Amino acid sequence: MSSSTTPSITLSDVGLTWPDGTTALSGITGTFGVGRTGLTGLNGSGKSTLLRLVAGDLAPSAGHIVTSAPASYLPQTLPLAVEATVADLLGVTDRVAALRAIEAGDPAEWHFEVLGEDWDVESRAAEALRSVGLGPVGLDRRVGQLSGGEALLVAIAGLRLRAAPIVLLDEPTNNLDREARTRLADTVRAWKGTLVIVSHDTALLELMDHTAELHDGQLSVFGGPYSAWRKHLAEQQGAAARAERAAEQVVKTEKRQRAEAETKLARRARYARTDFANKRRPKSVMQQRKTEAQVSAGKLRTEFDGKVETAQTQLTAAQARVRDDASIRIDLPDPDVPAGRRIAELHGTNGTVIIQGPERVALIGPNGVGKTALLEDLVRPASARPGLASADGLTDRIGYLPQRLNGLDDGASVLDNVRAGAPDTPPQHIRGQLARFLLRGDAVDRPVATLSGGERFRVALARLLLASPPPQLLVLDEPTNNLDTTSVDHLVQALNRYRGALLVVSHDDTVLDRLDLTITLALDYSGALTEKDRAR
Repeated sequence: MSSSTTPSITLSDVGLTWPDGTTALSGITGTFGVGRTGLTGLNGSGKSTLLRLVAGDLAPSAGHIVTSAPASYLPQTLPLAVEATVADLLGVTDRVAALRAIEAGDPAEWHFEVLGEDWDVESRAAEALRSVGLGPVGLDRRVGQLSGGEALLVAIAGLRLRAAPIVLLDEPTNNLDREARTRLADTVRAWKGTLVIVSHDTALLELMDHTAELHDGQLSVFGGPYSAWRKHLAEQQGAAARAERAAEQVVKTEKRQRAEAETKLARRARYARTDFANKRRPKSVMQQRKTEAQVSAGKLRTEFDGKVETAQTQLTAAQARVRDDASIRIDLPDPDVPAGRRIAELHGTNGTVIIQGPERVALIGPNGVGKTALLEDLVRPASARPGLASADGLTDRIGYLPQRLNGLDDGASVLDNVRAGAPDTPPQHIRGQLARFLLRGDAVDRPVATLSGGERFRVALARLLLASPPPQLLVLDEPTNNLDTTSVDHLVQALNRYRGALLVVSHDDTVLDRLDLTITLALDYSGALTEKDRAR
């Protein structure tokens, strides 16, 4: 299904094989049209790879990609040096320099050639920045002085300033705070041209005109936002499941009728043998009847075999339409945390908040305010930091999932990394549990350094949740950034069954709303902790 009558991007039997022979994509065919398209799919399905192919960062091993104009691509992590300027991000450095040289009295001809007719480049740049919700950001300001969210918004403003006809964004909301997410959403709503966004952020996907999915090596595009697509998919899968059950019943019926026919044939053969043994009829007559019976039985068996085979073929086709999406499945052990047990203390500059028993606490605040530093202080106590919030853990059983996943041993295998948190657990038991995190077979013995980002996240999550003894406090820093929507669902379900304390930092309000929180704390730049909400 096409997202537009005039495709901006056309993929024809596109495939990509990595140098080691691994197939990344194969036989991808489809189109993206003008408008906003959200591209979703399970981790590892090839979404980021597909964007890089369309952008020209990668060359397909097979097939063809045709775009109506050059595609501009922003990866998950902007590969920008901190010394780059806002003008560099906007793509106007040369023209701004030429304009300033001319205004300073330099008559060199090449300044005029670079500037062309763009005499209002500075005012247009300022307007582009305002359009994404940024105030007066100087063009000479260094990227190192911007937050990650601000840098992303400036880069997007540059795409709008250049009127890029086709724009590809890969997980643009990862690590963005609420204000930056709001600005990005406003920008997306007003977008003109072709915009394809890879995202697991359901709020962002809800702003799309079309929803595309990479699943089981197939690209499909649906005309509607994420919620409409999910409803369509649920209806489609419901019909497929009913067709599968009906086909199973037909197979059972045909097999039963074939068995009944075989019983009748066996009974006839037994009567024939009795007649032959008792010589009730002339030998020539009985031989003729035996031959006729064998021919008749053969035809009957062929007929029933054909019916069973047809029914089985129809069942196989019906089963193929029922999806079995791979997703992590997590069962958490009981950490035995009594309701009155004091688990941790969070010290703001305005007072102390105590986490006790199985309370569930969200910590929110803008980027750069110190949320991650507070979590790390809780896990690895540091010396006092004057004027900043701090934390004390009141249990030695704290499980920590850092945002950058930098606690893994890259040189060790997946199994060894997970066993480090559960040294007394038999390796075979851990292998069985890792399968529930989609880490199976040879992948369990591979060094962590060779894993993809999604696989690395699952290893870190497995080491945390399979630790023995189980943590009494789970500390999670942006835990859903690298998870597909199905795995987010399973993670949320698992956390809601967890009986210990939970402290989570997330900018994803959709996820926080599903965690049955006890309290939400807001951290500000002064180090104050403000209670936003507490369940009664």
